[in-house]
Amino acid sequence: MSSQPDDAPRDAPRLAPPPEPPAPDVATREPDGPPAPRPHPRVRRVAQGHDARPPGRAVRLWRKLAIWVLYARRDRGFGYGFAIDLLWPVLMAVARWDFRGGRHVPPTGGALIAANHLTHVDPIVLVSYGLAQGRVPRFLAMKELWAMRVVGSPLRGGRHIPVDRKASGIEAYRAAVEAVNRGELVVVYPEGGFAYHSDGWPRKAQTGIARMALATGAPVIPVAQWGSNHLLPPTAKRPTLVPRATLHVLAGEPVDLSDLVGKQGRRSALQEATDRIMDRVTELLEELRGESAPPPEERVSD
Repeated sequence: MSSQPDDAPRDAPRLAPPPEPPAPDVATREPDGPPAPRPHPRVRRVAQGHDARPPGRAVRLWRKLAIWVLYARRDRGFGYGFAIDLLWPVLMAVARWDFRGGRHVPPTGGALIAANHLTHVDPIVLVSYGLAQGRVPRFLAMKELWAMRVVGSPLRGGRHIPVDRKASGIEAYRAAVEAVNRGELVVVYPEGGFAYHSDGWPRKAQTGIARMALATGAPVIPVAQWGSNHLLPPTAKRPTLVPRATLHVLAGEPVDLSDLVGKQGRRSALQEATDRIMDRVTELLEELRGESAPPPEERVSD
């Protein structure tokens, strides 16, 4: 579903850092803009309590139901909110969840999530993960999806960011930077998509997320997911319901890019930042899969 701009101008101006988060339970409004995201500490406590269970164990049903009751219902837009409320119980029913590391996702303030991409169901899983951490995630996605009848409404109403792959990507880049500076949690798939025939390990990444991170100074949270490819294999038209898949999502500490902030105009800095981000995502995926990743040149992809 998602993509990212990779070829925004190298001399893009450095933008101001994200604003300070609002005081708890107080919504602020930027001039001529949407309200800043609100904190949701109670749902975070419920979700992050799962981390005390042994790795690989599924989130208990009562915890998923409590998250469902407590998750954010503002700042979603009608279409996005309707899709969330419709798909949440479906995802609860068809798969087990193992959501961990949510303490690394900032409760408020602009941030970027860098996640590996396996299948079409990944965005639904990451929306659930984000809501469990008290955040309403925004995605970068192919511009063509905005014209689709079913998918277009949630994308338009949810303040997601269209990426025109035929253009330079500067508009998507600017929109993503503005969203982060506004205090949003923006999800990026650095690979730019997923391979229909692959070994599931991350492929070569684009530098768009590095450019956004170095321009804003916002934290980049590495996130690995595994199991969504078992629920809906990349080449399948229908989900696999038996046996039930377990959706593993694991977030790590923010990637340290402090020595590179403001250097988004340098190709070497962008590549270094991208490599750091993807190395952390790969390490987290190794933890989820319980195996070591092969060298990048040996990974199977389309």
